Amino acid sequence: EVLEKEKKILSEQALESGKPPEIVEKMVEGRIRKYLEEICLVSQTYVKDGDKTVGKLLEENGAKIIGFTRLAVGEGIEKKEDDFAAEVAKMAGVKEPAAV
Repeated sequence: EVLEKEKKILSEQALESGKPPEIVEKMVEGRIRKYLEEICLVSQTYVKDGDKTVGKLLEENGAKIIGFTRLAVGEGIEKKEDDFAAEVAKMAGVKEPAAV
């Protein structure tokens, strides 16, 4: 379902550029292949060695994936919310900051 939707969008974009239908089909195939490489774990580039894919690394080490956890940059980091005025007032020895 997701692939069909992506294929339709890519086809429409390629057709708008005025390319012949046979060229459009090849363009869409290439873009779908690239899309799948980005979203499939075993097709993704291994972080520590850009020349290998995760699948190739697993194969070389005789390993297989039985599960994984997806992490996003910054995910799970909680930002501490501080009340600067209250902090300054506390340091100055004032019980409650003045209303602004």
